[in-house]
Amino acid sequence: MDENEIQGLVTEVKQGTLSRRSFIGKVAAFGIAAPIASQILVWHDVAMADATLDYKPTKAGGGGPLKILLWQAPTLLNPHFALGTKDQIASRIFFEPLAGWDKEGNLVPCLAAEVPTKANGGLAADGMSVVWKLKQGVKWHDGKPFTADDVVFTWQYAADPATAAFTTGSYKDIKVDKIDDHTVKVTFKAPTPFWADPFVGGQVGQILPKHHFGDYVGAKSREAPGNLKPVGTGPYRFVEFKPGDMIRAERNPDYHVKNQPHFDTLEVKGGGDAVSAARAVLQTGEYDFAWNMQVEEEVLKRMEASGKGKLDITPSGNVEFIILNTTDPWTEVDGERSSVKTKHPTLSDPAVRRAINLLIDRDSIQKFIYGRGGIATASFVNAPKQFKSPKLKYEFDIDKANKILDEAGWTKGADGIREKDGKKLKYVFQTSTNAPRQKTQAIIKQACQKAGIEIEVKAVTASVFFSSDVGNPDTYSKFYADMEMYNTTQPQPDPERLLNQCVSWEIATKDNKWLGRNNSRWSDPEADKAYKAAQSELDPVKRAALLMKVDEIFCGAHVFLPLLSRPIVNAGVNNLVVDMSGWDTITWNLAAWYRV
Repeated sequence: MDENEIQGLVTEVKQGTLSRRSFIGKVAAFGIAAPIASQILVWHDVAMADATLDYKPTKAGGGGPLKILLWQAPTLLNPHFALGTKDQIASRIFFEPLAGWDKEGNLVPCLAAEVPTKANGGLAADGMSVVWKLKQGVKWHDGKPFTADDVVFTWQYAADPATAAFTTGSYKDIKVDKIDDHTVKVTFKAPTPFWADPFVGGQVGQILPKHHFGDYVGAKSREAPGNLKPVGTGPYRFVEFKPGDMIRAERNPDYHVKNQPHFDTLEVKGGGDAVSAARAVLQTGEYDFAWNMQVEEEVLKRMEASGKGKLDITPSGNVEFIILNTTDPWTEVDGERSSVKTKHPTLSDPAVRRAINLLIDRDSIQKFIYGRGGIATASFVNAPKQFKSPKLKYEFDIDKANKILDEAGWTKGADGIREKDGKKLKYVFQTSTNAPRQKTQAIIKQACQKAGIEIEVKAVTASVFFSSDVGNPDTYSKFYADMEMYNTTQPQPDPERLLNQCVSWEIATKDNKWLGRNNSRWSDPEADKAYKAAQSELDPVKRAALLMKVDEIFCGAHVFLPLLSRPIVNAGVNNLVVDMSGWDTITWNLAAWYRV
């Protein structure tokens, strides 16, 4: 399909003779992924949809209680400190962005009155600015009006280095001006092809009320009562929060969307594990919905057979991967381990990292553990298709790994463990407590033994491992181990935000309270250069090539060892209708959930 054919179909959409869904289907037949097809419509000034769910209720309320299980329990409710997905999901119940992403990668307005386009005057032709018109009549949960002042404040709050926000990277290089009470202008330092990052989506875009956080900025940001007792604009109002345990909320009677939300109360229960969460929905029906069914395929099939619930599987850009630590996690420098001022005694050797990559049996991990929940991959970026590198391949070869280590001078001692210059290939491999992850650890450990590498497996309670608590030594962002494994989310249909985990200015350190996105601490000047160039490259083909290069550098250096491309797998009872998106938090459209 060439440019003229695409333009012809776009014209049909504008004329109303072709639906947007049909457009996506037609271009998908030529290998263009749905999110990119949707983005093409944005580029051609075709407005996005108002919703993706066919909402049936004719009035707000009346749905009774909604009970959700997040087996990785939330620990805070400020979205700009929400390092873990669990905290982002929980925060999104109360706070909202200007717009979110639906399952097809469409931009859907939330606190914005409309999605900016060139046609409506929102997008500048030179890519230097975007104007957001805000929805009028929106109230914070305490009755105060939502205005442009809140949007400007959120920018100032997140951009301030002293705040040490998880979202700083999306806000530090922009300028936000109030045009009037219901209009703001975002100005970029350079042409910005992916402008829908600040104020967009559940991971970085949620707006804070100035009147609640204004006295808690910079160094005082952690003292704000709103970090644990949120006042937002969302469909549910805060009632109670017990960190690491439970959230209770009630329907917001002043919610700004007609006839929403359907449920009268909301309970979000944390703790336990994925298996017990799956059982509580699929077998007993005790809860309505459970997030992240990271449960072995065989176990899920047995539970589904009860007929009380079903899995909801949504394509996404999420990836399960391993990071190899090239800094020293066992030596403390200036009050922190895994400091960029150190080098790992053995994993700084590229040959060792390459050998470990060859000792991962990805096909078996997919087949025997994850099933529908994962597809073996060698790429950190797997979707949309246009951004996945064709150069990245994987193989499982124990003999080849042994040969590489032999040639690099790592010889086996009397105990069978390889060593060189008095340093042994012995590693602590950590991840969260979860049966599929522990089985994956076991598979990798067994293969490593055959190559003279000793692995000590470590499992950390999920609520601790993914905690945003800066005082916790066992978080994945501190990375006080040699290897670690987890799933990282791609929060938009564009991988720029995902790949900021590969740039030097996002390295997690003590100074930024370990909220930098780059947990590997490894960086490469060429990756930095390609990423920066992609941020201002308006040609979509050239931009995709630059982002692929970043992926290729990190995976090619075997600092990132991707395992599985993972769809979002949740469980719901049969009479619950939900609206999932692979490009946003699961609660992105919680107001539209209902029971039939």
